[in-house]
Amino acid sequence: MATAYERYNLHTTPEKFFIEACDEGADAVLAIDRVSNEMTLTGKKDVPPSAVTRPICGIMGTIRLVAGMYLIVITRKKNVGSLLGHAVWKAVDFDVISYKKTVLHLSEIQSQENKTFLSMINNVLTTDGFYFCTDYDLTHTLQRLSNTSPDFQEMSLLERADQRFVWNGNLLRELAAQPELHKFALPVVHGFIVMKPCRINGKIFEWILISRRSCFRAGVRYYVRGIDSEGHAANFVETEQIVLYEGAKASFIQTRGSMPFYWSQRPNLKYKPKPIISKTTNHMDGFQRHFDSQLLIYGKQTLLNLVNQKGSEKPLEQAFDKMVSGMNNGMLNYIAFDFHKECSAMRWERLQILVDLVAETQDEYSYFMVTSEGKTVAQQRGVFRSNCMDCLDRTNVIQSLLARRSLQSQLQRMGVLNVGQRIEEQAEFEKIYKNAWADNANACAVQYAGTGALKTDFTRTGKRTRLGLLMDGWNSMIRYYKNNFSDGFRQDSIDLFLGNFAVDESDGPTPLRVQKDWKFLTLPIVMLVAFSMCIVCLLMAGDTWTETLAYVMFWGAASAITATIILFNGQDFVDSPKLVHKEKLD
Repeated sequence: MATAYERYNLHTTPEKFFIEACDEGADAVLAIDRVSNEMTLTGKKDVPPSAVTRPICGIMGTIRLVAGMYLIVITRKKNVGSLLGHAVWKAVDFDVISYKKTVLHLSEIQSQENKTFLSMINNVLTTDGFYFCTDYDLTHTLQRLSNTSPDFQEMSLLERADQRFVWNGNLLRELAAQPELHKFALPVVHGFIVMKPCRINGKIFEWILISRRSCFRAGVRYYVRGIDSEGHAANFVETEQIVLYEGAKASFIQTRGSMPFYWSQRPNLKYKPKPIISKTTNHMDGFQRHFDSQLLIYGKQTLLNLVNQKGSEKPLEQAFDKMVSGMNNGMLNYIAFDFHKECSAMRWERLQILVDLVAETQDEYSYFMVTSEGKTVAQQRGVFRSNCMDCLDRTNVIQSLLARRSLQSQLQRMGVLNVGQRIEEQAEFEKIYKNAWADNANACAVQYAGTGALKTDFTRTGKRTRLGLLMDGWNSMIRYYKNNFSDGFRQDSIDLFLGNFAVDESDGPTPLRVQKDWKFLTLPIVMLVAFSMCIVCLLMAGDTWTETLAYVMFWGAASAITATIILFNGQDFVDSPKLVHKEKLD
């Protein structure tokens, strides 16, 4: 199988970057001209002795900003574990290095814009969850890899990768264009990976959880909902649970993704903005594209819709149901389960209702399994596609329950669990299992919503706790702040990183120069002054109580009226994306 280089040295001179492959027997050096931007393959003999040298862990790629081209490298990695004998790494630290030696050629405004773009790139790079492997394809499931042709096996990691999950695909475009440089290209996935050696009945097996976030229609919670015209769903994540035992291997795949039609839920200062279903778009086009792709990749689909069946979420559930019926495809099975209603008043045991409801379907879909002799004894023929509003908290709880049921069967078949034994009774493994799924929930939530997941106390302990409810309240408050006052910048960062927005080579103005109108600054100041005066009047009473009351009522009314105007024009006061037009986000 074609592999990428594992170890590198970066040699820097004023004219060029030389990236040397340090693997045993390797003589290849990638030379990047800092003036012409040209990339060529050369040898170690061409590296000048005067170059400044330092070790790096890999190349994320290159990107153009206002100041010119930048090289992004991985400077520190952490070993996550071994998958079928292949080391899996988490990229921990990065460096963004300018081709240009100075930014003196930029105007003051350009220099400021370049700093903003740099901070956007760093914002994405510092979001936890980038993983890579130099000699194994992390973007594909075990089942997909087992069903490949010899030609596929000979492809480079970059060529054969599932492009949905290559987060640095845009950054690697220059390298991708030159096949001789592919061994320097590391496809990097974003999401969550945990690998744990576990013991049941004295038998040691490897339990692995991999969540791969799609880079298509990627973004943050309120700015990216529904689907795009290509049928890509927001917050689409493929989660694979793998078991390895004495040469045998098994995997179970689930997916999550936003409800696949055109809807939006833009932040507007309200705690829960009202979702809006587009009235001007043909939903069935995108809906059909989405499921044509899903059925082709995964086979049959059971759609678990966990949203509320009342209030603002109800029209979304009804629209999803109607579209599945309209598609009239026997490969799609739609189930609506009102998670909050069923589990109200801490009745979390009622989730078993849904697990039991889909048990027969889960048995029919099966899972992928290969014996220690290399014989494939089971193939997964369908997936559960779960969603709630964010496809985070409720979704993760359900996915962990379905994955446990699959694991029960796999471990029995492998001979790890004895007949009649249940996973829930294996206290040591249950703790590992629950904590890993809760960590998976947190990783996906931080990447999409900006905070850790809600309801992880149930995933970790199997029951809902009052401390868990308090933590959910705290996380909800942080989500509210971030969704309203910092997510526009985060959305811009992702769009820049993934190539949805490209910085123009011309000296023209960028969309960052959009000015806020007068309301943005004036009204909050008026409200703050009015509220402060109201407090001052209460603390420093006038000569008579009627005079004090008059002042308090005046300033109180002024602050209340201003607050009402701000709330009414909520979308003008939130941090909105600047780099992509509203139509694209909707």
